[in-house]
This record gives sequence, C-alpha cells and structure tokens, in this order.
Amino acid sequence: MGTEITHTVSACMGGMKTAGDLVLRMQLAHGMRIREAKEYVAEKLGVSVFELSDPSVMTEIRQTFGLGVQEPNLGDITGMAAKFRISEKMGITINSVENFKRKAGLKKEGAIHEETL
Repeated sequence: MGTEITHTVSACMGGMKTAGDLVLRMQLAHGMRIREAKEYVAEKLGVSVFELSDPSVMTEIRQTFGLGVQEPNLGDITGMAAKFRISEKMGITINSVENFKRKAGLKKEGAIHEETL
C-alpha cells in the first residue's frame, strides 16, 4: 500500500479527488508509463489529460460513470460497486472484483465466457 500512496502523491493527481487512482491502476495493470496511462484514462473518460487533475471536473465525471468519489453524496456509487465500474470502464481486472464475483456465484470457475454486471 505504501508504494501506491507514494506513487499517487508523486504523480500529483490526488487519488480519488481526481483521476490519480485510475492512472495508477493502468500503470500497475498494464505496465504503462505515466503519460501513456494518463492518455488512456482521459480517452476512456472522454476528457483531456489536463482535466484529469481538475477535482471539479473529475468529481462530475466520476459521479456520472459511478467510479467513486472522495466525498460521496447520498446515492453516489461507493465501495465494490465503484470497483466493478472501474474494472469495466478501464478494461482491467481487479482482483477484489474477481474474488467477489467468484464468491457471490457471479462467475463460474473455469468459465470461458462470463456475464458482467
């Protein structure tokens, strides 16, 4: 966990206040360099790379897509539901999401095709 925090702070993107956590996930999941990861996330969210570090813009974007926000309002997507949506929107595998699917019977062991929520 310490490495992730250090990287998020050093990338100057503010974690869930902006898009730092999404950029970091892309770096870890696909071995992308920071610039490449920022461009990928910006494209997936339909914003500019510059807007990724704007807390006002990203709060609206994160609420729109249900990706979780720093200070959720009543009705905002949080927790595992946000992780499910991050996994789907960014096209990555998140271990906790996969484990949840398996334990909840949403994913069959050894299945080639699976349904998404």
